[in-house]
Amino acid sequence: MASCRLIRVLFAAWLIAAPMPAAAEYRSVGDEPALLYDSPSREGRPLYVASPGYPLEVVVTLEHWVKVRDVAGDLAWIEKRSLSDRRTVIVTAPLAAVRRQPEVGAPLVFEAQKGVLLERLDGDVPGWVQVRHRDGQTGFVQASQVWGA
Repeated sequence: MASCRLIRVLFAAWLIAAPMPAAAEYRSVGDEPALLYDSPSREGRPLYVASPGYPLEVVVTLEHWVKVRDVAGDLAWIEKRSLSDRRTVIVTAPLAAVRRQPEVGAPLVFEAQKGVLLERLDGDVPGWVQVRHRDGQTGFVQASQVWGA
């Protein structure tokens, strides 16, 4: 009985002391399409080409290569120079409502279909992402309707 209690206390202490996972880091493909590989080398097997602006989650960074995860959850390697600091998100909902304010009842600015890329702006509010469409319209979309935030 005492040993079970000790184990529980030690486990609780470990949970408190364990580092919290860092927030995911996202980047996007730069101005040119980029080839993604199965290993961190141009001699690796090419997997697919990502379009300019395509959002990717950074998993591991090496000197010249970055292991990334895409919206489908697939892992691949991309040359670091092919990534941009510009942030984008991709619509994952069938139709995402972009609103004037981060509120469900706020006026609709526009709707974006699944697969549309939107530039991520800095005005995030919990549960919402501020975005800009390529035509210049801006607003807030629910974070659950996009990937890459």
